[in-house]
Amino acid sequence: MDHLFGRREEIAELTRYYESGKAEFVAIYGRRRVGKTYLVDSLYEGKYDFSTSGIIGGTLEEELAAFTDDLHRYGYKGRKPRSWMKAFEALRSLLESKLVPGKRMVIFIDELPCLATPKSRLVKAIDRFWNSWAGKHREIFLIVCGSATSWIIRNIIDDKGGLHNRITHEKHLFPFTLGETRDYLHQSGFRWADISYLQAYMILGGVPYYLDLLDKNKSLPENIDNLFFSKEAPLAKEFNRLYKSLFNNPERYKAVIRALASSRKGMTRSELAEKLKVSNNGHFGDILDDLANCDFIRYYNLLGKSVKTTGGLYQLTDFYSIFHQTFLKGRITDPHYWSATLNSPTQNTWYGLAFERVAMAHVPQILKAIGVDRILTQYYSWRSLESPKGAQVDLVIDRADGIVNLCEVKYSAGEYAISKDEFLKLSNRSEAFRRESGTKKGIFLTLITTYGLSKNSYSEIANNIITLSDLFV
Repeated sequence: MDHLFGRREEIAELTRYYESGKAEFVAIYGRRRVGKTYLVDSLYEGKYDFSTSGIIGGTLEEELAAFTDDLHRYGYKGRKPRSWMKAFEALRSLLESKLVPGKRMVIFIDELPCLATPKSRLVKAIDRFWNSWAGKHREIFLIVCGSATSWIIRNIIDDKGGLHNRITHEKHLFPFTLGETRDYLHQSGFRWADISYLQAYMILGGVPYYLDLLDKNKSLPENIDNLFFSKEAPLAKEFNRLYKSLFNNPERYKAVIRALASSRKGMTRSELAEKLKVSNNGHFGDILDDLANCDFIRYYNLLGKSVKTTGGLYQLTDFYSIFHQTFLKGRITDPHYWSATLNSPTQNTWYGLAFERVAMAHVPQILKAIGVDRILTQYYSWRSLESPKGAQVDLVIDRADGIVNLCEVKYSAGEYAISKDEFLKLSNRSEAFRRESGTKKGIFLTLITTYGLSKNSYSEIANNIITLSDLFV
C-alpha cells in the first residue's frame, strides 16, 4: 500500500469498515478514471476471496461468461450459470466452501453497472444474495464499484426494493484537489513551478489517470501537444470514449456538455432545455442528475428574485471536458498547436475561464484563506435582473458574522492591476448586489488571483486578496 498516494480519509474509512466485525456492503462511486479500482486493489489485493469486473458494453452472455471465469479462478467447479440469480447462487456456494468463522471474506465487484444489461434482473439477484445469506454473516465484506455513478445511486444505494437501506456505507471518490495534484506529480519526479501545476490542473483536473500520462522530462506545453494535438494523441478521442462508457445514449449527455461549455456563467435548467430544444421534463432532469453525480457538471443556488422562477445554475466543471470542447471541436492539424499559441488571446481568455472553475472547486481553501472556515457560511451565485449587461458574481459567501464576500476571480501572469474601468465595474456590481439582494450585511470584495494585487489608486477596493498559494493548501 506504500505506492498509494493520498486518499487518507478514504483509506481510514475503508479500514474501519473492514475491521468492524460485522457484515459490510460498501458502494464506491465517482468519475471514470478517478482511481476507484486502484484504491480498492491497493488496500485488498491478496485478500480477495472473489473479485470480478463488468465489461463495458458487454452483452448479458458476455458478462455471465466473464463472471463464470472469475468464479472458476477462485475455485468454483460448477457449470456456467444461465442467469444472474444462478450466478450469485454459485458465488454463495463458492464462499460457503471458504467460510472460516471470524475471518474476513472480501468480495469485490467492479464496474457493477456494466453487469446490469437490459432485463438482466441483476439487482434482484444481488438483493437475494445479500438478504438471504451474505448479510447474515459477519465475515462478509462486499464492495461494489462503478463509474456510472447515477446507476449505483438509483439502483443500489437508493433502491426502494429489497436492497433498501442494505448498503452499510457509501463513498464518493472525488478527483484530487489542486494541492493534491501538485503533491502527486511532485512525488512522481516533476519539478515544475506552481503556475505550471495550475495550468495542468486547468486542462486535466485532478484525475490520476490523466496525470499519469504527463512526462516529467517535458515542459507542460510539450506535454499538452503530445496528449491532445500530436498524431497519436492519447486524449484527443477520450471525450467520446468517456461518455460512451458511462451512458447508454451518450449523445444526449454530450449535448448538455456542449451547451454548458458555451456558457461562461452557467445556465438554468429552463435555459438549457430551451437551448437544446428539448422538453424540460423528468427525463431531462435525470440526464442533469447523471452528469452531476458523475462529477461533470455542478448545480448551485442562484440568489435573488429570479430564484423563484429560474432555480439554480448548472455549470460545466469537468476540466478535461471544458478543454476538449474549447480546443478540439475543430480540426487542428498542427501537432505543436499549444506551444505555438502560448500567450495568445485565445489561450489567455481560456485560462481566465478555467481559473474561475478552479476557484469554484476550492471553496474550502477560500474560506480558510479568508479566515472563516470555522464560521457558519453559505455560498451561491448571484445574477442581476436589473443590470443591462446581466452582471453576475459566481461566488457569494454569506457569513453568519454579518459579512458577505463577493468573490472576483482574475487570472494573470503577474500581479493583477485594477484599472479605473474595472474599479467602476466592481463598485457598481457591489451596489447592484446590495440593492437587488436587500442585504443589510457588510459587503467585502474578495479578489482571487494568481500572484496577488498590484498596489495603485484603485486597489483599496479589494478587502481580501487570495492568491494561488492559498488554493494549493
